[in-house]
This record gives sequence, structure tokens and C-alpha cells, in this order.
Amino acid sequence: MSVTVTKTAGNRAEITWEPREDDPRGFLARAVEGDQLAYALEALGQDEGPQNPATEADAALQAAMHTTALARLLERRAAVQVVHLRDVHGLSWRRIATALHDDPERQSTVRRQYEAGRRHLGT
Repeated sequence: MSVTVTKTAGNRAEITWEPREDDPRGFLARAVEGDQLAYALEALGQDEGPQNPATEADAALQAAMHTTALARLLERRAAVQVVHLRDVHGLSWRRIATALHDDPERQSTVRRQYEAGRRHLGT
């Protein structure tokens, strides 16, 4: 994988990628430039309790909108990965379910991901 995340110091990191090889459809660039990645990372770091009441509703809505958009994109990309795990690598439903969901019995969930991935690929 040529996308790299390098911890530079304390609470800082640098993300690098090769646009032509790693991001031919521009998903990474849009996630960074459109603040989706920043909002998603912020959401990861937040306490799950009540949000800061000083945060305005519009700002909180904007953060949720960006985080949700990136989560949807990641769901689609994960579904495509399931298609590749099954069709390219020949992995069993059970093995994929164990790896992705830590539960070999979640094979029906993996099959749904697979079908979603096939739809996304147009196959």
C-alpha cells in the first residue's frame, strides 16, 4: 500500500499518496479537500456523551453530514473489497465474516455486503 500515514510528532501526522496510482477516482483528494476526513477524524476523537452545548446546530449538522458522507463511501468501498475477497482470492464466507465482523456466523451480513459490492461494480 503506497498510501502512508506517518506520525510526525506528538499529535501530528502526515498523509501521503500518489494520485494516479492510489486515488485515480479522486476519493482521497475530495475527502481531504472537502473536510470529510477532518470531520470524521474529529468524530473518532470525540467523547460519545453529550456534545459541547456551545457548538451551534449548523456546525454540528455540518460535521455529521461530512462524517456520514465519508462513512457511506467507506461502506461502498468495503463492499467492493468483499467482492474481491470472494471472487479474486476465493475466501469462504465464514473466513470473511470472521475477519470483518469477528464472528463466523455473520455470513449473511457478508453476503449482503458482497451483493452491494456487485451492484456498485455493475456486475
